[in-house]
Amino acid sequence: MNGSFLDPAPRLADRRFDALVVGASAGGVQAMLELFATLPASYRLPVVVVLHLPEERHSRLAEVFQARVALRVKEAEDKETLSPGVLYFAAPGYHLSIEQDHSFSFSREEPFHFSRPSIDFLFESAADVYGEALAGLLLTGANDDGAAGLAWIKRRGGLTLVQDPADAQVPTMPQAALARHRPDFILPLRAMPSVLAQLDAAPC
Repeated sequence: MNGSFLDPAPRLADRRFDALVVGASAGGVQAMLELFATLPASYRLPVVVVLHLPEERHSRLAEVFQARVALRVKEAEDKETLSPGVLYFAAPGYHLSIEQDHSFSFSREEPFHFSRPSIDFLFESAADVYGEALAGLLLTGANDDGAAGLAWIKRRGGLTLVQDPADAQVPTMPQAALARHRPDFILPLRAMPSVLAQLDAAPC
């Protein structure tokens, strides 16, 4: 679509990344299980995920993913400081933000795009904290949540990745992101592990 299948190493070799934020909705569990299973236990970046879930449902995402991935997995907690090499999931019923001191913050503001937690809340707050050291990834999903947040990551100098809509189980979310800005990478799921590996590499 945009030359996005080229080796990403030359584009990322001189950059340092300190966090990865990920958003998904319909079809996201399977996509993330496939993707995060490729990350080694030594992966340095904290990975923070918003996946749309019904508010009333107790989330078992951390339990399900911990059985399938090498990273430590847990549900984010209010006021908790982010740690390297941990996969965090947003809790149902609360918007999740990252504060300037690299801690999580919960809020009960109104749902955004019918969702609480909202991907946009996480992406925009993380972009304000990490700037060009942030990478944002938007996967399969059924609404527009995350499109504005991913564009904000780009405006703040961060790296943006979008799942190729043709590869997504539900293409609405990637399509909305592509309508807002031109990401650095548009990739099918199978091509993403090489980029995520580069995010963890030390700058040359």
